[in-house]
Amino acid sequence: MSKKDVMLWIGAGQIGMAIARRMGYGMKIVIGDYNTENAAKISEIMNNAGFDTTTMKVDLSSRDDIKNFIAEGQKYGNIKMLVNSAGVSPSQASIEQILKVDLYGTAVLLEEVGKVIADRGVGVTISSQSGKRMPQLTPEQDEQLACTPTEELLSLDILNLANIKDTLHAYQLAKRCNEKRVMFESVRWGERGARINSISPGIIVTPLAIDEFNGIRGDFYKNMFAKCPAGRPGTADEVANVAELLMSDKGAFITGTDFMCDGGATASYYYGPLKPEKN
Repeated sequence: MSKKDVMLWIGAGQIGMAIARRMGYGMKIVIGDYNTENAAKISEIMNNAGFDTTTMKVDLSSRDDIKNFIAEGQKYGNIKMLVNSAGVSPSQASIEQILKVDLYGTAVLLEEVGKVIADRGVGVTISSQSGKRMPQLTPEQDEQLACTPTEELLSLDILNLANIKDTLHAYQLAKRCNEKRVMFESVRWGERGARINSISPGIIVTPLAIDEFNGIRGDFYKNMFAKCPAGRPGTADEVANVAELLMSDKGAFITGTDFMCDGGATASYYYGPLKPEKN
């Protein structure tokens, strides 16, 4: 079997596929997802479009699964790209699941891929603008989220279940941690000549988002995109535009940072019509 450069892509959804289609041509793309049926559908679409993909079941909250995922990729060649678009939302999961998957799992993935990423390799992890709407943490808390050894993360006082109000709060903490871990890991990735960044999308139209629009928080989300400067939700391809910059040579001087792609929703939350009313 001839060797190829390899893209590891976990989270077989619309945003991940848009990025993989933009960046994964000529590569072996290993798609990991907890839902194997979903991964198979996405893989078929990609292969029918001329890409070379394979799938495997991966639980992002399992270090063993992540290691097996990486080992599968290494069978085909050097790991050159990571696309992490996996995660669970506040309406999908419990506080514990959000912390285990979105927070701990992402930290482990960045750590383990960072051990093997090839020279000039690149990665993006999909965070969320939701983390920007949480009150600022102390510098000490930010440093804890950034630097605490992965197996000790969930023992931090800030992540104690008694200190987390609801699933949205847990999700915001997870996304804040994603940003800090990207900063921390970018230093380690840099030692291997590689780069890692995160993207924080706003409301992006995907099958999941459409479910949310029609769900109990639908009015909240519709109001958010109606009152953001863009006046509409975004598309997966617009997130992929950002990823293309970050993962191409045009982004060669960009690492350890987070890019918002939210149509200005966060700006409106702080300084516009989405600003919460004070009681």
